[in-house]
Amino acid sequence: MEHNLNLITTITAGFGIALVLGFIAERLRIPALVGYLFAGMLIGPATPGFVADGGIANQLAELGVIFLMFGVGLHFSLGDLMSVRRIAVPGAVAQMGLATILGMLFAEIWGLDRGHAFVFGLSLSCASTVVLLKALETRGELETMNGRIAVGWLIVEDLATVLALVLLPPFAAIYLSKGDGVDEVQISVLMEVGKTLMFVAAFIFLMLAAGRRVLPWFLKQVARTNSRELFTLAVIAIAVGIAFCAEMLFKSFALGAFFAGMVMRESDLSHRAAEESLPFRDAFSVLFFVSVGMLFEPSILVNAPLKTLAVVAIIMLGKTLIAAALVLAFRYPLNTALTVSASLAQIGEFSFLLAWLAVKLGLMHEEYQSLVLAGALISIALNPLMFMAINPVKRWMLSRFEYVRQLERREEPYAQLPMTTDRKYLEGQVVLVGYGRVGQRIAQALSERNIPYVVAEQNRECVEDLREQGKAAVYGDATDPAVLIQAHIANAAILVVATPLPQDIYMMAETARTLNPNIEIVVRTSSDKEPHMLRNEGIGVVFHEVEELAKSMSNHVVERFRPVDHDRHHPA
Repeated sequence: MEHNLNLITTITAGFGIALVLGFIAERLRIPALVGYLFAGMLIGPATPGFVADGGIANQLAELGVIFLMFGVGLHFSLGDLMSVRRIAVPGAVAQMGLATILGMLFAEIWGLDRGHAFVFGLSLSCASTVVLLKALETRGELETMNGRIAVGWLIVEDLATVLALVLLPPFAAIYLSKGDGVDEVQISVLMEVGKTLMFVAAFIFLMLAAGRRVLPWFLKQVARTNSRELFTLAVIAIAVGIAFCAEMLFKSFALGAFFAGMVMRESDLSHRAAEESLPFRDAFSVLFFVSVGMLFEPSILVNAPLKTLAVVAIIMLGKTLIAAALVLAFRYPLNTALTVSASLAQIGEFSFLLAWLAVKLGLMHEEYQSLVLAGALISIALNPLMFMAINPVKRWMLSRFEYVRQLERREEPYAQLPMTTDRKYLEGQVVLVGYGRVGQRIAQALSERNIPYVVAEQNRECVEDLREQGKAAVYGDATDPAVLIQAHIANAAILVVATPLPQDIYMMAETARTLNPNIEIVVRTSSDKEPHMLRNEGIGVVFHEVEELAKSMSNHVVERFRPVDHDRHHPA
């Protein structure tokens, strides 16, 4: 019996070469997915030597799409998005629209018709969530306000791109049949789009109404078997099964997998589901990038160098300038504008998905897919330099341009307390820095005891909401002395720093002690090394998250074993 080893050889070559090149990329401080794309190039038809089976690679890519989108859904937080919704939603929509138009203009100059140019421009408009999260995590900015805005912005882009992936097949069917006559095409447009949107709406309703109850319940039943193997199988079966149903209904593995992950996040077992599915998500995501790399034609760099440079310029300059202008228009600081714009100065997995699907549907020529891939490779490789340039560019702009200095000095309505603020918030109050999960609990405890406090928070939307509730709050980074001054730190009784970033704590403590030598300072930290250092330097009262959790649990256990008259060795 003759064995067909195409699947095994394709997977073996893909994983093996991706491992080597991914390792090299990481050592060079370049995202590993650049190595995976190069691995695909090496086993693709454009380079000599072994050529993997393209048909099998495409099916593996489909599985990669499913697990990529399932992972996005598992980590999608509506709460994180809502906390920055006023800038992330309009900003992302406007940025994608303007970047798409910019890409279209270049594509039409190169001779593409408007429909193909639109898809090409759209594929250049969406940045990579994978690359962004890696960059922010490396810089320690994932939990900062700038990081939350950038992530929220990318979430909106992800959702918009998922919608684009759903609507691309009917758009292709309509656009490519335009020779049948205007009336027929218009009727076809309405019917096809209407049918697709009807299926999508029904699917989303079913997932949110029934799926949010059925899937978590089903996972609990499986978890009760205490079989890790069955639990992992259940997670994978749900992801692939729902994605397959979505493909049958409206030709989108992506949306089905995304909602499967999003609904599964509602379960108490979501963390376990994410952990158990992680190896599969990582493995098939690698195969997706490898299969995309197989489609890349390296000759595009030689045959169309000017087009390649133009694509890179759209991604790294056009999108950057658009995003920075939008953030400044929303009256956020220059540092936030530069951080968000650097985050968007690349394209990645969603651009690959759009280009790959567009080629399958006949909406993009392979040459332009290669241009998208070339732009992605170059922009991802150079993206760390964009982050490194943030501080030098900020200093240069402030030193050269009076307009930029005016932007930094401009009056911010939420940067100071209103003139009508009650006296109790100006003397003997608590200054609470940070209004996240910890800060909110502290604020609630203070409110219950009628202890006045002023919140200092970097999230302007949060400050707006607090002001609407009649609470005292100022907007800004509390490491800036002006923010603590506006919170009346000079007359405060206690400074509570509810943010865990150690470098910020030192700067805030220095400002507070300079203006109010007798102030009591209470800080939190999550670092294992910081508590000892902070206490030795006399910063104030330090609460270490692990220590406090262990202390609370120990006290509970000890309390349960308090000696009683009838039995001194068993719980009371």
